[in-house]
Amino acid sequence: MSRVRGYDIIGDIHGCALTLERLLEQMGYSKRQGVYEHPSRTAIFVGDIIDRGPRIREALHLVRDMVDRGSALIVMGNHEYNALGYCTLARPGSGRRHVREHNERHNRLIQATLEQFEHYDNEWHEFLAWFYELPLFLETDRFRVVHACWDERLIRQFEQQHPSGCIDEDFLHASMAPGSFAGRVMDRLLRGTAMKLPDGMTMTGRDGFQRQFFRTRFWGTDAQTYGDIVFQPDPLPESISGRPLSAAERDQLITYGPNERPVFVGHYWLEGPPEPIAPNVACLDYSAVKYGKLVAYRMDDETRLDSQKFVWVDVNPSEQD
Repeated sequence: MSRVRGYDIIGDIHGCALTLERLLEQMGYSKRQGVYEHPSRTAIFVGDIIDRGPRIREALHLVRDMVDRGSALIVMGNHEYNALGYCTLARPGSGRRHVREHNERHNRLIQATLEQFEHYDNEWHEFLAWFYELPLFLETDRFRVVHACWDERLIRQFEQQHPSGCIDEDFLHASMAPGSFAGRVMDRLLRGTAMKLPDGMTMTGRDGFQRQFFRTRFWGTDAQTYGDIVFQPDPLPESISGRPLSAAERDQLITYGPNERPVFVGHYWLEGPPEPIAPNVACLDYSAVKYGKLVAYRMDDETRLDSQKFVWVDVNPSEQD
């Protein structure tokens, strides 16, 4: 009987193309006719190839070439979704010029990408068209991949309308309407779950942005306090962390049960030694573009995740120049 093909699920790249090459080569991938491939394994990217880093254009070419060759798969990240909205004109009557407003925060997030494509306008528009080909999730009989959160109910509803798993421009426009189904899908799958801070409080993250919400766990937990559900780089203030959750707040939480197949996400800017965050949940974003680690998990036929199967390269500051 032939061995089950292995998969290497790779965290957020954010323009760290040289670091990605080192990780691929460490895992046994090599170039054939200029494209990385492995004789018995397939890479899967969790999205967020663009923004922030020094070699965004090179990273996009590397990843797309692998996908086109069949040596990799990919799901959409929130930064690819953001780019589509930022570069798409809004429809008349929407009250805005672009689907994603060109405000100070949004301009800053996409600035490095637009600067690096300044003299490659045709290429950029080709990549924007390609972003529509990126599914929001991948699912095999062994595991699942989504950028930020696996919400079974929303995914099945979306799948009924979009069997390809991909969005189109109509869905992009629809996702900007507050409370819309399209907006809930994109926000939940690509940004995760969040809860509003109590009593109108706000907190300022290490990125300098002030927020009224904090990111929460999407997998099953016997949560009693705010501290039990927080899942983000910035800790909650002590005055909030120990505060009990109300019954209504607990009802807002979604779960990913312990008997579900393993799911892989990116998005969350983790630090420290890579390891599962639950027996069947792994985050692969370890802040590569912030001089952290570019991390992969080498998935075979296991049903519970193994800490020994994480591989990574530490980001070399010289690769960020």
